[in-house]
Amino acid sequence: MATIVSPLPGVFYRKPGPGKPPFANEGDTIEVGQTIGIVEIMKQFTEIQSDVAGTLESFEVNEGDMVNPGDSIVVIREG
Repeated sequence: MATIVSPLPGVFYRKPGPGKPPFANEGDTIEVGQTIGIVEIMKQFTEIQSDVAGTLESFEVNEGDMVNPGDSIVVIREG
């Protein structure tokens, strides 16, 4: 299992915008470099990308939750 962590503080979003589909869902196959969410801080949005390939097992934070650097965002089963 691999854990993707937040590189910065802010608000985590699974979607690129209101009414848009999520970047990824639990059970999805994830590729290296694929965007799995974004973190917003002071109206600046940073894409969170996977550095491993595998299956998205779970989100560790909910839509709109505050995150800090090093907080676990997603767990991916590699393979």
